[in-house]
This record gives sequence, C-alpha cells and structure tokens, in this order.
Amino acid sequence: MDALMVLYAFLIFCPLFMLWRWVDGKRNQECYILDYECYKPTDDRKLDTEFCGEIMKRSKNLGLSEYQFLLKAIVSSGIGEETYAPRIMFEGREENPTLADSLSEMDEFFRDSISKLLSRSGISPQDIDVLVVNISMLACMPSLPARIINMYKMRHDVKVYNLTGMGCSASLISINIAQSIFKSYKNVNALVVTSESLSPNWYAGNDRSMILANCLFRSGGCAILLSNKTALKHKAMFKLKCLVRTHHGARDESYDCCYQKEDEQGRMGFYLGKTLPKAATRALVDNLREIAPKILPSRELLRYLIVTNIWKWRHGSAKAGTTPKPVINFKSGVDHFCIHTGGKAVIDGIGVNLDLTQYDLEPARMTLHRFGNTSASSLWYVLAYMAAKKRLKKGDRVLMMSFGAGFKCNSCLWEVVRDLGDAANVWNHCIDSYPPTTLANPFMEKYGWINDEDPATFVKEDHI
Repeated sequence: MDALMVLYAFLIFCPLFMLWRWVDGKRNQECYILDYECYKPTDDRKLDTEFCGEIMKRSKNLGLSEYQFLLKAIVSSGIGEETYAPRIMFEGREENPTLADSLSEMDEFFRDSISKLLSRSGISPQDIDVLVVNISMLACMPSLPARIINMYKMRHDVKVYNLTGMGCSASLISINIAQSIFKSYKNVNALVVTSESLSPNWYAGNDRSMILANCLFRSGGCAILLSNKTALKHKAMFKLKCLVRTHHGARDESYDCCYQKEDEQGRMGFYLGKTLPKAATRALVDNLREIAPKILPSRELLRYLIVTNIWKWRHGSAKAGTTPKPVINFKSGVDHFCIHTGGKAVIDGIGVNLDLTQYDLEPARMTLHRFGNTSASSLWYVLAYMAAKKRLKKGDRVLMMSFGAGFKCNSCLWEVVRDLGDAANVWNHCIDSYPPTTLANPFMEKYGWINDEDPATFVKEDHI
C-alpha cells in the first residue's frame, strides 16, 4: 500500500515539478533594459556651419562641382548645427589619423557613458556577467572590450563578444546576443556598448558616392544595461517582446550597395550606392513580413488578409501602380516607432511605407537634426527623445527598426515596464526647444553663392 501511495505521489507531483521548472525557466529568460546612457560629447566638439565650411575648404581634392554637390547634400540632409565630430577634425588632422586618435575617441565615450550608467543604476563593474561591444569600423589589439574590462577592472570570467563590420544595425544584433545568453543562464547582467569610431574614417577623396558619408555620420554612442534577473524586473525600464533579423547578403545588389573600399586613387572611404534605397526597401518589407504576425493583434492580420484578397480579386489584372495596395496597420499593435536616423530619405521612406504621421516620425527627425547619424547608437537617442518628451507610459509598445551594411534590416519590440517619469537622459538640456519651428539649416544662406560660380573662372584659393 505504501509503495502504491509513493507511486501515486510521484505521478502527481512529477508533472507539477516539471511544469514549475518550465515556468521558472521561462520566467528567467526575459530580457529587461534596466537603464541606458547616450553619450553627449563636450561642446568644443560641435560642428557649426562655419566650421563645416572650413573643413570642406581645406579638403585638397574637392573642386567646384564637389562643393555644389556637398552643399545640396547637407542642406537636404536634415542635420542641424549642434552635431559632434571627433577631436581630430578640430586639430586639422582628419587626413592623417593615428591609432591613438581612434582609441582616445573611444576612451572618452567609455569613461563618460559607462561610468554614468553604472553609477546611476547601482551596478558595480564586478556585477557584469556579459559584455557585448559593437564598433563597426575600428578593430584593434587588445580588443575594445578588453580595453573596457581593463578600464573598469571587471571579473576574469566575464563573457565577451566583440562585433565589427556590422554597420548601423549592430546594436540590435548585440541585444540579440544578450537575449540568447539569457535563455541559457539565470541571473545574468549584460552590458551592451554601441558606437562608431570616426577618427580613422574620414574620406579625403572626391568620389561623390563616398564623400556623402562625411556629411551624414557624427560622433555618438550608448551604453545599455540589461538583465534577466526577476528580482530586478521592478527596476526595469523596458522588456523585450521579440526581435527579428533580416540579412540580404546573398543578393549581390544588396551586398554591393554600401561598403568600405578604396577609390581609384587608393583613398579609403565608405561607399553609398544608388541601389541603397531599393535594397533598404526590400529588406524592410521582408523584415516586417516576419515580425508583423508576432506583434500585431489577430484582428488586424485577419482584416489585412481579407482586404488584400479583395484587392487582388478586383485589381489583379490592373497595371502596377494604378491602384494603391492595402497597407497593414502597424499602429494596431505599436504605440511608438523608434527609427534609425540613417538620413532624411530613410525616415521619410519608412513613414510612407508604414503610413506614419509627423508625430510618429518626430523623434527620429529631431535626433537626426540634433545628433546626426550616430550609426548603431542612433536608435537609443531616438528612444531617449521619446522618454524626455514623456511619451512612454507603462504598457506602451515601442518598435525599433534599423538598417546596416550587408545588407541588413533588424527590428524588435519593447514593452515599457514602468512610467519613466523625469529620468535624466541626453536630451534634458535642450528638450524644451524641440521640435524647433524649422529644421532648415543655414548652409544655403552661408554658402549658397557657390551655386552661382562659373567653373571656367572659379579659383579655389580665392575663397580660402
């Protein structure tokens, strides 16, 4: 009889124990953002209109046609006068960078943002279990993660991941690495560090497809503290709901649209091809097709399926473009859109494809205007803008979307865990002045005369 009771108890409690283990395992696989710190360089690194003009003038390989092209590009870029550049630009040595310049640029960011983040969160460097660093265009030895470990004296068993060459979408790849580790280990703190080193990457030639990068990219960075500790979830700001990565590297047209290369004179630079918009659109469509079923309510998916089939039945034989296709309503499952500030055209293109309003696009546009394209870290400046404007409320869902060389499109959905209140961030010093009455920069007013110059009589030295 006793043996039978033991057997019955085993049959009852064993499934309950297995269920508890499964629930407990799932509970510890969550990915929370405890805090994040965007980098604000010092004011002596600001790029105003006059100084930008001086940089262009001292570029020896630029002629009248390149000046006119650059003026048109910067006027229409959506970038303002308060973005930041590395110190090497202000010393006039952008064409002769050293390794020390690159490391100094990174050290300044590390010491500022990581220190502020750890201090504010109350997390010690010794409490960091995972370190993920993504700096796309600087590889050194020892690695940049090793530099951070040495700087903050982290533990000898910290798990380290160093990403290079991943482009502007790298921060979500870093988040994905932390998320994967959280699924295998309990009670883990992860530090993600995302930035770009501009010091060694100034293009000194005259290839238009490569000098465009000089206009768009600016200094910035972000340190993000993540955890899967259930004991810390009440302190968390965001919880990751899902993350989707799309890579079109197998397509030659997508692979070749943006990459680092040497021009015909052997000068290194970052090439942006004419097929970039097409590659970005294709990657975005494929990415949204995969993430939509994960984040949108069933009623919206059903509505879209029905109206799409009706549209095909009515207009299947019509010429392409004569009647607009049905658009899925992402606002049915998303409250805020955090868009990569790759450029004005990128932001406008996403706005058209997702049928977003000016209110939805404001955070990305203001970030581009104030900080420029800070590569993989730009998403976090956009998120910080929303927080500074007190848009993010408990339960809100934020869709992040980023693009990168390869060609890649990565996206994820965050849920706001708590009201963020008056949490300090990089926008606090100027948020009351945004959005400004106009985003027009003064470059045309200052340098518009260049468009009236005659190529036959233009002498560069007369204007320096």
